[in-house]
Amino acid sequence: MKTSSKNYSCQICDSNKIEAFLFLGQLPLVNNLQKLNQSLKEESRYPAEMFYCHHCGLVQLGFTVDEKILFSNDYPYTSRGTKLLCENFFDLAVELGEIISLHKNDLVVDVGSNDGNLLSYFKDKCRVLGVTPENIAGKACELDIPTIQSYFDDVTVQEILKKEGKAKIVTATYVLPHVSFPHQIMKRINTILKSDGIFICEFHSLQSLLEANEFDTIYHEHSRYFSLNTMIQFLNMHELEVFRARKILAHGGSLRIMVARKGFYPVEKNVSLLRDKEININFQTLLHFKKKVVQIKLDLISKMKDIKSKGARIIGISAASRATTLINYVGLDDGIIDSVVEVSGSLKLGHMIPGTKIPILDEKILYQEQPDFALLLSWHLANDLIPKIRKKGFKGQFIVPLPNPQIL
Repeated sequence: MKTSSKNYSCQICDSNKIEAFLFLGQLPLVNNLQKLNQSLKEESRYPAEMFYCHHCGLVQLGFTVDEKILFSNDYPYTSRGTKLLCENFFDLAVELGEIISLHKNDLVVDVGSNDGNLLSYFKDKCRVLGVTPENIAGKACELDIPTIQSYFDDVTVQEILKKEGKAKIVTATYVLPHVSFPHQIMKRINTILKSDGIFICEFHSLQSLLEANEFDTIYHEHSRYFSLNTMIQFLNMHELEVFRARKILAHGGSLRIMVARKGFYPVEKNVSLLRDKEININFQTLLHFKKKVVQIKLDLISKMKDIKSKGARIIGISAASRATTLINYVGLDDGIIDSVVEVSGSLKLGHMIPGTKIPILDEKILYQEQPDFALLLSWHLANDLIPKIRKKGFKGQFIVPLPNPQIL
């Protein structure tokens, strides 16, 4: 059911010159939710230990969990529920339009398409096809976005080739850091991509993670953490090159790259500029990051202890995946946080934060009960969320845990 990464060799270059620098403990799977008001079941936990490859520079988890365990049919995440992601995918479609013109017979395939959010911006221009293992594929089909409910395996690739032919565009947003065998996925993408096709990839930026102390984005769905440099090395192994790259805001700081077969598109200057601007990520950089993570834990515990000692109530905002890492690593529970609220309609409502008994409830209780403090677990959206929550009537104070704990 679960596998280690080749006895802790690098997931990309296979080197055994990898070294641990941060251990966040034995963490539960962030989207393995137990229902409220039912007897607790045994909950699997897996080591969350981070390693650095001295050969290629990849930052990665030493222990990986099979993707069929991570991304089951009832996986509760949906991308349409996040305004920033909707705006991001619209922006992606606009940017692609600056490079090529799509025709009605062209095919766009989205690997890991979830609810079809990204493909909705292409379906009126050309043929589209999503591939995703979750039941949410049915929702995409209801929105007239053809979707294969399956993992992106060899059988699915052959089905696509037989029924649809090769793709002009293949997209994979936040997929390469997630899958168990990234080289296999890239071989399959190469198989369905036309010779003049473009592969578009988005992934969490390692540089952004380190700069903003985003340890909460470390969980088992994210097996590896790419810099632009390590991503370029990885794609070179598949005879592909990055010809366009840019920073985007999604998921607290990411990179969007456009990729083609070598020499097909001129490589834009911004690729080398971004690569040059990446901080000098080495083992000492990562040890410094560890010190900051530990200090954040101590500071946040101290603030929460002070708040609770005065009898104040705390409700968390957003049961995003990152919330599970933060809550479990820091050691928060239902004696500290009364509940975590989600928007109406979220598939996570009526469940508990993994590893705890903290209930996930409708956001209306935040305004009805008016707790003294709201812990903003989607802190990377603070500038957008805080004004909205204030406008809806919340009168208490906000605890923003990262990049450094503060009370607003």
